[in-house]
Amino acid sequence: MKTLLQLNSSIFSSGGQSSQLADQFVAAWQANHPEGQIILRDLANDPLPHLDASHVSAFFTPPEDRTLEQRTLVEISDQLINEIKQADVLVIGLPMYNFGIPSTLKAYFDQIARVGVTFRYTETGPVGMLVGKTVRIFATRGGAYAGTALDTQTGYVRNFLGFIGITEVEFVYAENLNRNEELKEAALIEAKHRLLELAA
Repeated sequence: MKTLLQLNSSIFSSGGQSSQLADQFVAAWQANHPEGQIILRDLANDPLPHLDASHVSAFFTPPEDRTLEQRTLVEISDQLINEIKQADVLVIGLPMYNFGIPSTLKAYFDQIARVGVTFRYTETGPVGMLVGKTVRIFATRGGAYAGTALDTQTGYVRNFLGFIGITEVEFVYAENLNRNEELKEAALIEAKHRLLELAA
């Protein structure tokens, strides 16, 4: 039985265009995998704590030496890591805010980047430990940024996922959503066609 983990990072929760595209992909995927398990994490409705010194200290303290507060902090990270470890497929709804990723998604990434847990250091450099997963990312933008210097999302997200061992990553872009209705409709139709192909 396959498991899919869906991360919605739109500040509009399920109402965001990126969330709706992700939802459409997940529905099509589930139709093709009726026995599959779906884990949904909505980072707007259930935001994660941003990384601070107390988190880093807790992560690097040996488990047997952690205080009650540190154990509580690490439990959140452990739960997120267990979810992504279970997943065969990772789906991310990714809007662009001020040329970057939502801060809630950055908080998620910071919580799962744990040395010795999701990556390890070797003599030849860091090696990711979350291998064998497929990622589908539905990136929505108000303007047209894919392939330009202003697209800071694609490289960053791809590099981060690769760092923890996830290299099979595909982006589906829906751009020009704020320019006019004609461009918006065309972009969403094209993205839907592509997501149905990927879910098949």
